[in-house]
Amino acid sequence: MTRPAALVTGGGTGIGKAVVLALSRAGYDVAINYSKSEGPAKATADEAGKNGAKTLLCKCDVSDDKSVRAMLADVEKAFGRLDVLVNNAGTTTEWKMRDLESISVEEWDRVFAVNTKSVFIVTRAAVKMLKASKGCIMNTASIVGLRPGPQPLPYAASKAAVVNLTKTLAWNLGPDIRVNAVAPGWMEGEWMERMLGDRYRELMDRRAKLTPLKRCVTAEDVAQTMMTFIQNNRFVTGEVLVIDGGFTSST
Repeated sequence: MTRPAALVTGGGTGIGKAVVLALSRAGYDVAINYSKSEGPAKATADEAGKNGAKTLLCKCDVSDDKSVRAMLADVEKAFGRLDVLVNNAGTTTEWKMRDLESISVEEWDRVFAVNTKSVFIVTRAAVKMLKASKGCIMNTASIVGLRPGPQPLPYAASKAAVVNLTKTLAWNLGPDIRVNAVAPGWMEGEWMERMLGDRYRELMDRRAKLTPLKRCVTAEDVAQTMMTFIQNNRFVTGEVLVIDGGFTSST
């Protein structure tokens, strides 16, 4: 029996790693895309392999159409099919809050290329295989794509665009392909450590106290939610689910 297959962009670390491992435990073979994090991607592949998954490492700039099409050809050659696409690759930039001049146009374009353009480019390249399998797409958005926050402007705007893309792609790709997204809140781990610097623990603890479930989201929480969409919610498409322990509903 042919095993189902998935592709996770930005699959070596953080949410991507957690999703790769969740998919491998659920019986999927997984292609793990990365750009710079070769070591972590290989470690993630090794861990997924211990769950019985066949893995494929795909070094690729997901904002480059030619490279993406080559990556999908490699996925088809390795697995012969694609059932799940997780558009998770993401980046951000530094800025000085309320100082618009602190963000260059070049940085704005870079963030949008990775966070937003890649969702379209990778999805387009994957459509043929996903239609054949009646598969699904999961996009990683963010709570700051739905409401204002302290994150850099291009990051927040790019994630708002992912929210819109999720809905418009769902309309365009149905009935064969379901498209949904998750919007995590403040998340434990390396990403927020870089964002918050020396105040990471102080600010994360403060956010947890203001959250009904009294903690911040983890990569594993996000992966678990994605797997629910992938495996169970067969009549749900075009939805964006906030994963923040109730913070936004209580403030």
